[in-house]
This record gives sequence, C-alpha cells and structure tokens, in this order.
Amino acid sequence: MLEDRKLDVLRAIVEDYVSTHEPVGSKALVERHNLGVSPATIRNDMAALEDEGYIAQPHTSAGRIPTDKGYRLFVDRLSTVKPLSTPERRAIQSFLDGALDLDDIVARTVRLLAQLTSQVAVVQYPSLSRSGVRHVELVPLTTSRLLVVLITTTGRVEQRVVETSVEASETLLAELRAQLNALTVGVRLAEAAGRLSDLPERFTPEERPVVASVLSALLESLVEEHEDRIVLGGTSNLARFGPDFPHSIRPVLEALEEQMVLLRLLGEAGDPSVLTVRIGSENAHEGLTGTSVVSVGYGTEHEMLAKLGVIGPTRMDYPGTMGAVRAVARYVGKIVGES
Repeated sequence: MLEDRKLDVLRAIVEDYVSTHEPVGSKALVERHNLGVSPATIRNDMAALEDEGYIAQPHTSAGRIPTDKGYRLFVDRLSTVKPLSTPERRAIQSFLDGALDLDDIVARTVRLLAQLTSQVAVVQYPSLSRSGVRHVELVPLTTSRLLVVLITTTGRVEQRVVETSVEASETLLAELRAQLNALTVGVRLAEAAGRLSDLPERFTPEERPVVASVLSALLESLVEEHEDRIVLGGTSNLARFGPDFPHSIRPVLEALEEQMVLLRLLGEAGDPSVLTVRIGSENAHEGLTGTSVVSVGYGTEHEMLAKLGVIGPTRMDYPGTMGAVRAVARYVGKIVGES
C-alpha cells in the first residue's frame, strides 16, 4: 500500500491529467498543488509510482499519465464523491418530476445523465419479472373490440386489442374489471396468472366468451417473456474525447450498438445497490477496454429494479461522475417507486 504522500502525488496527477489531457510533470505538480515537499521528492515519488505501475510515460521526455491501475487506486481511495450543488439537485428533481410515464422517465433520465456527465448514458428498463400488477383496465373500442391495459408497479404499460365473438356490455365490463383488479392488484406478475384460473366460472355461460378473450390477452401480458431493454443517449459526447481513443473510436461505437453487450456491462457491476466503477481492462468486452463504466441500481426502498450508468474514457472526472450517477439513480428510484 502506498503511503499518503505518494497517494497525494497520484491524486494530483489524475486530477491534472483529467482536466488538461496533458502528461503531468513534477514542475507542474509543484506549481499547481501544495504538496509540502521539494520537487526532488516529488520526482522520486513519481519514479516509485511508475515502477509500481500506477503512472506511465507516454513518450520520452514527457510527463506522466495515470494507468488503469492508477485510476483504480484513485477511485478506491476517494474520500468523498463530489456532491451536486443545490441548483443541480433541484434541476434533476424538476426535470424528472415532469415525466408522464415510464417511457418518459427513462428517456428523461438518459438525457439528464448525458448532460450532467458529458458521457454516454445507459438506462435499463425495470424488468417485468420484478413487477407487480398496479391496475387492469378494459377500454371498449367498439361493441366487439376491447383494449386490455395492464399497468405494472414499475410503471410499464402493456396493451392488447381483443376481438370478442359476442357483444360486451358495460355491465359485464365493469364486473370483469372489478374482478380482475380484486384478484391481481399488488400481486407479482408471475403469481397473478395462477389467480385467474377459475375466473370464467364466476360468470354466466353467455358472458364467458368475452371473459375468455380478455383473460387470454391478459395472460399473454402476464407470462410473456420480455427481453430486457436498454436505452442509450449522449453517444455524440464521445466526439469530444477523440484523443482519448488514439487508434480508433470505432470499437467503442460498435460495442455501444450491441444491446447484449450493454446489458452484460451493467450486469457485471455486481451488487446493484452499490455504486460500481469498472476501469479500462476491467471491462471484459474488447471494444470497451479504453473506457470506464460507472453504474448503480435504482428502485424502491426494498428492491432494486434495474441499473443505470455512464460510459466514457478512462480519463474521466470520477468524483463528479460518480456523484451525478448516484444522485440521478436516487431520484429515478423514488419516482418509479411512487408511480
């Protein structure tokens, strides 16, 4: 473990390199940071940091830049994550509070994260497997056509159009709506289907064709396997970091186009309740080894429903990015939990 003075030198190198994108020399460290030691001592500390793999010299006679190992130690030893200002927190709350439904929440979250961090934002939709039934609605379109609407506790809305062989009266629809909600509201989707098995028996033979048609459509929504969905935003921000990808930015862009790569990337983050930072080569996908991923789960007080995060170059403002990701996740979790 490095002693505190060398950690201070490493921290200063990371901060300067992130802000200037220029290799950092001992003279610059002396001028910009009050490290309390002589230039000669700083040079010795830099030599030791380089020997141990925390910094590297990109070319002869240049200053030093952090390595993945150096960034890792910097992040692990962060004493604080940069808090958002009061105006920033108010802006987040105001922006997200205006969302109309889950799709709008996710879309706003992606835009917000991309703007706050100037990175690529990634937001995963809450999985239906973790959702419960909030409400079932039956909307008559014509006398023989209905819209069956399932609203989940995580805000997702599933809709099915149903053709009935007989006319569905308002009285029948009102009773069927009441029965469906009484049996399923508050119940996990996977369990709700089992509660509906004897529902047709509660209606007259003449009413059962309508009940059966509605039930069939609803069961499709309850038991159908829905693939996880990812929404991406701010990809154009990568254009600002061209020099951070000296060979080509193409592998990064190709990786970002793959839904499964992004799902795996968020899934590898481990405990969703813990803010996770994966740096450079810690990302398994070859196209993303020049990037860092900051992610965390969002959800209710009792359960994480999905994950969100940002992807950017390893030369990243880690304290600021980590603070923004954590703050946005908390707001989104609160909104989804109350929706």
